[in-house]
Amino acid sequence: MNYRKANLGFLGMVLLHFAVVIVLLVGRITSMSILMNLFLSEMLLVVPALTALLASREKPGRVLCFHGLKFTSVLMVVVFTFLMGPLTTFLNAVSMLFVDNAVTDMSGQVLEYPFPVMLFMMAVFGPVCEELAFRGILYRGYLKSGNALKAVLLSSLLFGLIHMNFNQAPYAFALGVAMALLMEATGSLLAPILMHIVFNAQSVVLMYVYDRFFPWLLEEQAQQIMGPEELLPTICVYLVLALVCTALAGCVLVWLCRNEGRQEYIRWLWQEGKGGGKKGKVAGAPLIVGIVLCLAYMILLALL
Repeated sequence: MNYRKANLGFLGMVLLHFAVVIVLLVGRITSMSILMNLFLSEMLLVVPALTALLASREKPGRVLCFHGLKFTSVLMVVVFTFLMGPLTTFLNAVSMLFVDNAVTDMSGQVLEYPFPVMLFMMAVFGPVCEELAFRGILYRGYLKSGNALKAVLLSSLLFGLIHMNFNQAPYAFALGVAMALLMEATGSLLAPILMHIVFNAQSVVLMYVYDRFFPWLLEEQAQQIMGPEELLPTICVYLVLALVCTALAGCVLVWLCRNEGRQEYIRWLWQEGKGGGKKGKVAGAPLIVGIVLCLAYMILLALL
C-alpha cells in the first residue's frame, strides 16, 4: 500500500458519491430512508478503500494493524475522546456562523427509528467502516511515504472533506488528526475505532434522551436560527475549554504511548519524517481531482 493507491482510493470514494447523486437526480429520487442513506454512505467509503488495498497486494492484516490494547489503554482512550469534545464543539459552533448544523437537520429522521438500530448504524457500523477506510487504509498508504506529519494531516483533511459539507468538515478534520495520532500512540486500529464509537454514541444517546425527556429542546433547535449574537458567547466559552482539554488530551497521548511501549517507534517515525525529500511525496493528480470535486460540491451545497 502506497500513496498512489491511497489517492486512487480517495478519488474512487468521491466519484462513487457523484455517481450516486447523478443516479438519484436522473431517477428523480428526492428522498431516501436514513438507514439506506447511512448504509450507502459507508459503502461508498469502504469499497474504494478495500479495492485500493487489494490492488496493493499487501496482506490486509499487516496494513490494518488490529493489535490488542491493554485495559488501562482502553480506559484512557475513552478519557481522550471526551477531552477532545470541547474542541469539536468549538469548531462546530464556528462553522455555524456560516452554515447550518448538519446533524441537527437530520435528527428528525434519526428519531423515527428505534434507538438500538440507530445506535448500531451511527455508533458502530459507521465508525468501523470509516476507520477501516481512513486510518486503516488511506493513512497507512500515506505513512509509507515516510513522512508521518503529512500522512496525519492529509488523511485527516480527506476525512473532513468526504463529509461533503462545511459544517462537519472542520471538526471531522480535528477528529481525524486525533484518531491518527491515537493510532500511532497505541499501534492499533482498535484505538481510533473505539474513540470514533464513543464519540458518535454520545451524540446518538443525547439525541434520544432529549427526545424522551426534553422534546421541546429539539423543537427549539430545529426551529431556531442562531445568529452571531447567540453563537459568540458559546464560541468564547468553548475556546477556553478547548485549549485546556486539548492540552490534557496531548498528555493522555503521551501516557498511552508509554503504556503501550511505543516511545522508540515514535522517535524513529519522527526522525524518518524529518528526512523529507522524494520519500515524503504524497500528492498526485487523482488526489488533486478528488479534493477539487469535494470542494466544488460543498460550495454548491452551501449556495443552494
